[in-house]
Amino acid sequence: MNRKYLEAGKIVSVHGIRGAVKVLPWADGPEFLTRFDTFYLPGEKPLTVEKSSVQNTCVLLKFAGCDSVEDAQTLRGQIISIRRDDPNIPEGTIFQADLIGIRVVSEGREIGRLKEILTMPSSDVWVVKGERSYMIPCVPAFIPHVDPALGEVEVHLIEGMETDAD
Repeated sequence: MNRKYLEAGKIVSVHGIRGAVKVLPWADGPEFLTRFDTFYLPGEKPLTVEKSSVQNTCVLLKFAGCDSVEDAQTLRGQIISIRRDDPNIPEGTIFQADLIGIRVVSEGREIGRLKEILTMPSSDVWVVKGERSYMIPCVPAFIPHVDPALGEVEVHLIEGMETDAD
């Protein structure tokens, strides 16, 4: 079952003196989070965005009612979420949260389940665990087909992807 809210990032620090915060995004890029007008704290508490911008790999957000360093400091360390049915989410978007635990198949046989997605400089790496463990770069050459609705991902394995990790 799909979750109503999806974690989108973590507020890592205060930015400036007017209540803005810096968010480390959990998305393909920080620009994705600038599309949203509302984020949610745990417990479904909404935060209305007054202003957003990208700064390097982070997003700067100014929320309504958060007007001082002290206000912003109370948000530090919080995880912010988006609503899955937000109209600003592009059609066909696949969320990492929907992939964790999905069946991973290679050459017609199940090799395990996706346990973790590691963010690396060149591409994400999928950690798959079954009878054996695998680390698979998340690129079309190795992951040609993803079908969350079917609950399955097809992968192409090559030598060196199998690991000794438990």
